[in-house]
Amino acid sequence: MCTDHYTTGSYIARMDLKLVKLISAVGQKAYKQTEGSGRDNTTVMACVSAAGKALPPLIIYKGANLWTTWKIDYDIPGSFYAASENGWMTSAIFQEWMPIGNSNNDVYNIPSTLTRLQQDDNNTQSTVGQDAPQNMLPSNAPSNQNHLHSSGLDRDVLGLAASGYSHSLRRQGVTQLTSSSQSCVSSSGHNPNSPVYNWQATKTTVKERFAFLFNNEILCDVHFIVGRDVQQQRIPAHKFVLSVGSAVFDAMFNGTLATKADEIELPDVEPAAFLALLRFLYSDEVHIGPETVMTTLYTAKKYAVPALEKHCVDFLKSNLGSDNAFMLLTQARLFDEPQLAALCLEMIDKNTAEALSADGFTDIDLDTLNAVLERDTLRIREAKLFQAVVRWSEAECSRQQLTVSPENQRSLLGRALSLVRFPLMSVEEFAVGAAQSRLLSDREVVSLFLYFTVNPKPSVGFLEVPRCCMTGKEQTVNRFQQIESRWGYSGTSDRIRFIVDRRIFVVGFGLYGSIHGPTEYEVTLQVIHTATGKVCGSNNTGFSCDGSNFTFRVMFKEPVEIMPNTSYTASTTLKGPDSHYGTKGLRKVTLDCPSGGKVMFQFSYAAGNNNGTSVEDGQIPEIIFYT
Repeated sequence: MCTDHYTTGSYIARMDLKLVKLISAVGQKAYKQTEGSGRDNTTVMACVSAAGKALPPLIIYKGANLWTTWKIDYDIPGSFYAASENGWMTSAIFQEWMPIGNSNNDVYNIPSTLTRLQQDDNNTQSTVGQDAPQNMLPSNAPSNQNHLHSSGLDRDVLGLAASGYSHSLRRQGVTQLTSSSQSCVSSSGHNPNSPVYNWQATKTTVKERFAFLFNNEILCDVHFIVGRDVQQQRIPAHKFVLSVGSAVFDAMFNGTLATKADEIELPDVEPAAFLALLRFLYSDEVHIGPETVMTTLYTAKKYAVPALEKHCVDFLKSNLGSDNAFMLLTQARLFDEPQLAALCLEMIDKNTAEALSADGFTDIDLDTLNAVLERDTLRIREAKLFQAVVRWSEAECSRQQLTVSPENQRSLLGRALSLVRFPLMSVEEFAVGAAQSRLLSDREVVSLFLYFTVNPKPSVGFLEVPRCCMTGKEQTVNRFQQIESRWGYSGTSDRIRFIVDRRIFVVGFGLYGSIHGPTEYEVTLQVIHTATGKVCGSNNTGFSCDGSNFTFRVMFKEPVEIMPNTSYTASTTLKGPDSHYGTKGLRKVTLDCPSGGKVMFQFSYAAGNNNGTSVEDGQIPEIIFYT
């Protein structure tokens, strides 16, 4: 007989044409366009179906530099099947065999050169060469060859259809033969009246046998029409397997109102999610990713498969971050997953500023917004939280197709606006932010200004309870007893170490300003864990001073948690003119806490470059904190 060489890219397979792997598309129409040179002497390769029926042939051109494009008609649903040494396999098992499509998913571009070289009989082999793939099956011509309507059919290549790209082989620089154009899986070219290929003998365990049946037409007794429009797929299944794995399927097929239909439409389910569910029911394998986890969770809940639900929730937990916490919180509330919701809220508590700045925050619903604003454990300044609430109201106006106006924003916010704790703001923050937003009434603005400036404090109708586990009001520790003039800056950081004896949250520093009158400073604030060098909190900002020797508040973006009996370094890098500075520094300062008890600060010298700041004199006179 004749042995042929087929060249595809960098891989040359020397093979007996009776020992080949077959792959095709079941129930799909396809045609190919071939461009290039050397189109003379075409070779016809027949496709053989599982039943032995000969299908319209695949035509392969001889010559070099051919680029073959396979186009699949997706109006006819179908699945890819392939024969391997283990029997028939579906695309769900051997997805890497499928050719790579372009961005619109309707054209398969297979860039390869396919050349058929006729060899002498002296060079023939009866087995596959060592360089060829090792998982090929025998393939013989079907008995009903009269179905092949192409004259001059090359009998040596009858039944040959090239397999699709193998991703794993391609990663190793090896390319397989291109896929055939017609629907078929060869069952070793058997007679149509003979028994089906004995796939059972190749499976050694029950799990392997059931996994083999996943998304497989063999023995199937029901089909699901899943999804809508162009994404719709027709998926085969087996009622017994589904009933064993799901009480919903059991009732569907075996209950008093069991369906008799051979096809069941599921327009509300995504095909990828339904296949993930079936794969789990057939094989206990979990195939989920970021794009499919939420739809798979929905499908697992719909069909009452709690084990798959847990896998989905565990996947979400392992991928939870501040950038997706609000999105996952919305989904957790929608799917009634309290444990996942609690983890999302914990992530938001610890990384409030980052979570609020993520794109997903403005997409949450009003109930979720209210649930977040009610929390006492958010680690962010109330002024920053108010800015986030304003952004959400603007996005909600757009969703409701309303003009972005203070009236519409307040109407959409409803109770959420009352959950903003305006009394926790400083008077400066309130004056430049909320007071000018026009979201508050004139009466509310006046009452809040009175709250900030007079004693006793009037009732304002907004909560005063501090956030971030802070049980008391804002406090300031001052470590200097005297103020002097002329402290210079050359780009070196002023630094001082401190230890406290109870947990606090640092929200900013009080810094000295210019001795030359009103001035603007640029400043970088940091709190650093002394032992590890880890930056616990930082902010690049600025502040204005009026030339007095008062301190000026410079705040972090969010509170910085300070653990007891742990050394931290307060650091500031100022850019500006000479300033005042403090002297006669204190090593220990003890303050009473509004909630009861005391907090003691111990200050010590920070070795290294510190611009001269020490316990005795320098910058960073004040640390602003909550307990």
